[in-house]
Amino acid sequence: MSDLERATQARVEQCVRPEIRALSAYHVPPSSGMVKLDAMENPYRWPGSMVDQWLEVLRDVQVNRYPDPACAELKEDLKLLMGVDPRHQVVLGNGSDELIQIIAMCLAQPGRTILAPEPSFVMYRMIATFCGMAYRGVPLAEDFALDLPATLQAIEETQAALVFLAQPNNPTGNLFDLDAVKQICAATPGLVVIDEAYMAFTDRHHLSLMDEFDNVVVMRTLSKMGLAGLRLGMLFGPPQWLSEFEKVRLPYNISVLTEASARFALNHFDVMKAQTSELRQNRSELMAALQKLSFDKVWPSEANFILVRTGSGQARKVFERLKDAGVLIKCLDGAHPQLQDCLRLTVGTADENRLLLQALHGAMND
Repeated sequence: MSDLERATQARVEQCVRPEIRALSAYHVPPSSGMVKLDAMENPYRWPGSMVDQWLEVLRDVQVNRYPDPACAELKEDLKLLMGVDPRHQVVLGNGSDELIQIIAMCLAQPGRTILAPEPSFVMYRMIATFCGMAYRGVPLAEDFALDLPATLQAIEETQAALVFLAQPNNPTGNLFDLDAVKQICAATPGLVVIDEAYMAFTDRHHLSLMDEFDNVVVMRTLSKMGLAGLRLGMLFGPPQWLSEFEKVRLPYNISVLTEASARFALNHFDVMKAQTSELRQNRSELMAALQKLSFDKVWPSEANFILVRTGSGQARKVFERLKDAGVLIKCLDGAHPQLQDCLRLTVGTADENRLLLQALHGAMND
C-alpha cells in the first residue's frame, strides 16, 4: 500500500461513522445467462404490441426537462386504481427503499428506535443504521408467526418511533394474524408502516387500517408486478404524515421516463393483473412439487416466492449445485438464526419452475 493509500484509509477511518464502516454494501450477485429466481421479480415481459405502444409514448418524453416534481396525475391514477380514499395522500419513491429511508430520516432523533419482526426485510435494519437510529429486531415465533407478547414488550421498552410490518413478510412469505397487527398498531407510540410489497399475490390488504388508527401508513410498489426496473414505490397515508415526508423527499426523485412508463403501465393494468394471476397458479403448482422433495420444511406462501428448509448443513451445497446448473436462487443460511438451512425460491414461469425442479432433483439426490 502506498503512502497516499494509507493516508486515504486513515482519513476515511477518521471521517466516516464507525457504524457505517462496519456495514457491508448490499450485494447483488451476477446473474447473466442464468434462470434468475433470486429476487422476486415478475418473469413475464409485456406483449410485443404493448412494448411498441410504450416506445411511442416515450418518443414524446422531453428528457431535456426536469420531471414534474409532484407527479400529480400519476398519484391520482395510483389512488384510483388501488382504491385509496381520496382524503389520503401519496408520496412516491425510487422504489420502496427510498420511502423507508425518507420515513426514517423524518423520524430520526437521538435515542429513538426502529422496530421490526425478524427475520424480515433487511433494509429496515440497514436504514436504521444509515439514519443513526437504534434498531430492535423481535424474533418471530414458531413457523414465523408474530410473537405478540414479545413484540408488545419491545414496543413498550423502546417506545418505538417506527415499526415496520411487511405483509406478506419477506423472506417467510406469510401473513401475520390481523388482530395481532392491530394490537401492535394500538400499542405503538410512533408510526407503523405496513409494507405491502407483495400485495399482488395475496387477497388480504391493509388500507382500511388507516381508517382505524392515526399512526398507520401503507407502502406498496409496482416492482413485483413487473416494473422492478422502473423503481417506483408509493406510500399512502393521511396528509398530516405525508406532508412531513414530502419535506424530506429529494426533488425530482421520479424521472420523466419512470413517470411516463408507470402511467402507461397503469393504463394496461389488466396485463399485469393477468401475469400475477398466472404466477399465483404457478406458485400453487411449484408448492405441490416442492412438497414431494426431501426438504425438512416447505412453508406456505402468500407472496411470489417460497421458503424451504433443507436437511442440516445442506442449504449451501444445494445453492451451489443449483448455481452450477444455471439456476440462481437465494441462500438465506447464515442471514438470521431462524433461517438456518433455508433457501428462498422465486416463483417463475412454468418453464423456469420446471428447470428449477430438475436442478433440485439433481442437487438433492447426489
